[in-house]
Amino acid sequence: MPRSLIARVVSGLTVLSASALPLAAQAVPPAAQQIAAAVLALPEGMRADAGVMGYKVAGKLEWLRPSKNGMMCLADDPAEDKFHVSCYHDGMDSFMARGRAIRLEGVKGPNVDSIRFKEVASGKIKMPTAPASLYQIFGDSYDAATGKVVKGSSLFVVYIPFATEKSTGLSTKSSDKAPWLMFPGTPKAHIMFASTM
Repeated sequence: MPRSLIARVVSGLTVLSASALPLAAQAVPPAAQQIAAAVLALPEGMRADAGVMGYKVAGKLEWLRPSKNGMMCLADDPAEDKFHVSCYHDGMDSFMARGRAIRLEGVKGPNVDSIRFKEVASGKIKMPTAPASLYQIFGDSYDAATGKVVKGSSLFVVYIPFATEKSTGLSTKSSDKAPWLMFPGTPKAHIMFASTM
């Protein structure tokens, strides 16, 4: 083998990292660990019956456990640097799943919602007829030994599609002392509750 080719191979091997591997080759935590981490976003009494979508192969969400209480949780994505799990009422699934699909197509930012809002208006995406909750945890990582999120913070929202300032009596100005309304008048309208309240 020519020396220049050997040098290139050695150089390539020394810079190979997990982020450079194909998603399917990245390490995926055991299903039980993904489930335990995902349901942490929920109040304790709701965790045992929540469904969980996670990863048997990195990059592909699949059901790890079916839902018995109408809540579905998304496990932490092993391809991401930061920890993030979310749980939401299954009435929001069409809207949420469509958002994930649009992002996989390379669409970013507000364009994702532009597409979804049009599809809600056309009837392609069904929205819940009653309020639907969403719980999230963000953090640096999940410690499987302690069952806790490292440097975690939580978020709770209630989706009320098409809600307005007038219909809720809430401001659209963020606050750490009171709930506020985001995306008023749209299918994504929701009330935000700060974790410090």
